Amino acid sequence: MRLILLGPPGSGKGTQAQRLVQRYGIVQLSTGEMLRAAVAAQTPVGLKAKDIMASGSLVPDEVVVGIISDRIDQPDAAKGFILDGFPRTVPQAEALDALLKHKHLQLDAVVELRVNESALLQRVETRAAETRARGEEVRVDDTPEVLTKRLAAYRSQTEPLIHYYSERRKLLTVDGMMTIEEVTREIDRILTAIGAADSKAAAKRPNPAKRSVKTTATETAATKAARAPAGAAKKAARGGAKSAAKRGAVAKKAGKAAKRGPLRTKKAAAKTAVRKPAKKVTKKRAKG
Repeated sequence: MRLILLGPPGSGKGTQAQRLVQRYGIVQLSTGEMLRAAVAAQTPVGLKAKDIMASGSLVPDEVVVGIISDRIDQPDAAKGFILDGFPRTVPQAEALDALLKHKHLQLDAVVELRVNESALLQRVETRAAETRARGEEVRVDDTPEVLTKRLAAYRSQTEPLIHYYSERRKLLTVDGMMTIEEVTREIDRILTAIGAADSKAAAKRPNPAKRSVKTTATETAATKAARAPAGAAKKAARGGAKSAAKRGAVAKKAGKAAKRGPLRTKKAAAKTAVRKPAKKVTKKRAKG
């Protein structure tokens, strides 16, 4: 199962990703963690990313895609993965599609957790107030001001991915305002339906061996059909030759019979003339 979870900050992607990891035995791939791991492992791509990060620049998409490529080749990603934090833009999504196509892989689904931004801001404000009430310090990245900026960035950069994946029939939308358990059940229902559809489609695909046998049988029948006219022509030719020879023999025999006919007629008449008187004499003698 290969998935992408889409949704604005605070929509619950992290929580649902962890549940999917447990449910399907797949790995969650965070671009931040993958970058740090590649740098620590001193892979060629990791070393390139290290120099870029050290300069304070953003890591280019091609470097991130290279790190993802190395990561999904590892054994623990064989069953599938959930991409976390990537893609964030349409060009990144296009680069990911090209990578998966090159590896003969494809995404199973892109699950969008759709939420109400006003409700998200209200949640953050409530959480910040409760944190202060307990005498604790509020996280810098967990304030309404920071969330507002992050939501604006999501709308301008990442939200276009919804249209991108919708056009490719990969997008599945879930109401992220439901309870955590309800969202989990809905995602599970959707992915179960996708798995069943994939199994059904695989069962309908023709068996290559059967297709080969069928093709061979078809070719044999076609060969016979192609040979049939030639065979029929040869047979007709043989039949015509035999018929012509037979007709010649009959004609020859008829010619001989025609020549013998008058002689046989005279001899038969002579025999008849001689034999008739003999029969009469015999009869008369019998009476006397």
